This record gives sequence, C-alpha cells and structure tokens, in this order.
Amino acid sequence: MNWNKRLLDAPVIGTITKKIVSAKASREAHSIADHFTQFLQPHIAVDQTLREEAFKIRHNVYCEELAFEDIRDNGQETDEFDHQSIFSLIKHKPSDIFTSCVRLVTSNGPGELLPIEKYCMGSITNEALSPERFNRAEIAEISRLAVKSDFRRRKADTFKGSGTGVISEVSYSETELRCFPFIAIGLYMAAATMGMNTGIRHVYVMMEPRLARSMKFIGITFQQLGEPVDYHGLRAPYYINPEIFMTNLSPGFKSLYKTIEKDICLQLGQLNKN
Repeated sequence: MNWNKRLLDAPVIGTITKKIVSAKASREAHSIADHFTQFLQPHIAVDQTLREEAFKIRHNVYCEELAFEDIRDNGQETDEFDHQSIFSLIKHKPSDIFTSCVRLVTSNGPGELLPIEKYCMGSITNEALSPERFNRAEIAEISRLAVKSDFRRRKADTFKGSGTGVISEVSYSETELRCFPFIAIGLYMAAATMGMNTGIRHVYVMMEPRLARSMKFIGITFQQLGEPVDYHGLRAPYYINPEIFMTNLSPGFKSLYKTIEKDICLQLGQLNKN
C-alpha cells in the first residue's frame, strides 16, 4: 500500500466531507427558514385589536377545547398577568388567519409576580436559578401558548394537549424536519426574540417534560428546575437564558430564529412608539 498517498488522501477526504456537511447544513437552514416564511408570519400585538385576537385564540384552546378555564361571554380568555405581558401571534399567510399566540410575562418589581412564582414556586428546587435570585427587570415567563386545532396538520398533533404546544412521542430524524410543528417552534422563538430584545436575561416556563425533550432535539435546551406537578396537566418548571438558547440551537433553526428576529424587532420598535 502506498502510505504516502493514503496520508495525502486523508486530509483531502476530510475537507470534502466537511464541505458536504457544510453544504447540507446550508440547505437545511434555507429549507427550514423558507418553509416557515412561505406560509407563516410572526406578529407582535402592537395594538388592542391584536391583543384581543390573542385572547380569542386562548379562549378557543384553553376554554372551549381543553376546559382549563371557564367559557367567557365575550369569547376572550384573559387573566391578571396580561397587563404585564408582551404578546406574539403567528399568522397563516395564505388564509390571512392568526393561527396561534404566546405571551411573555415580565415584572417591573416585587409587586408583579410571574405566574410560576404565584402558583408553582414550590416546584422549583434549584434555588440557584430561582427567579428570586435575579433582577426583577431581567426575568420573564413564556406563558399561555395556544395553537388553534385547525392548524395542527399532522395526525400526531390531534391529541388532547397539542393546543398548548405539546408534541406527541414521535421520533424524528434529521431528514424529517418538515414534520416538526413549525408553529409551536415559531412561537417559542418569537418569545425568545421579545425577551432578548427587551433586556430579559432569565426566562421561565411551565411545560410538559416531553415538550422539553422534543425542543431539545432542535437545540432549544431548557433546564429543568424541579419535578413535574399537576398544573393544567403534568408540567415541570424550566429555565433558559440567551446564552443557552443561542449556543445549542441547530444551524437550520438558528437561521429560522434570525428570520423571526428580524420581523419581530421591526414590530417591537412600533410597539415602543405606542
């Protein structure tokens, strides 16, 4: 065997392999971002009309479908935390219909608790990451994620609970990215953008552990802070910050995040003017 030739070939093969992987990652990034932007568009609720649209979606999911809350006469589900929240919705472009919503609950001081602090503080056993440890202006909670049943296309998304972003136990391969529930992922990315561009450093969420596991597949790695408790189903407290979010995000979904961030940031400027 010509060992000199083998040694020369090894770096060449390595370079070619890296180029192939890089090209694949680039195609994946464009495919994910293009698929999302072709059909979906994130919106910040910059006025009362859009806020009410979010409340209607929440009523459809939390009151009518899941019966977590009582039916409201006005068809809008609201609560005590809405006044301290920023809302995002995702519109389905072809139909011009809003598909889903999420809110980022913030705090301006000790008098404005996050939902997790008021109702689930006892579930947080990781004291180092407790919201009490941080500046109130730098903490927030992702809350009230809701997706209309009409926009859960996959059979796996028709089970009870999928309206709040929960993903069923389905194994995905890297070549099956089109099967991901882009709407739920887009909502979490919209919430992350709203937080990172308004000075938020520490984000909390109560979610089902299987949703956390599914999000980890694409690189959104939430850190579990305690054992699951019964809170609108079996949910556990989770934490994430900008460094964890951006470091672990896969290349394809990082491209999607940048696309969503560009859209959201333009709208945040409009929200600040209002």
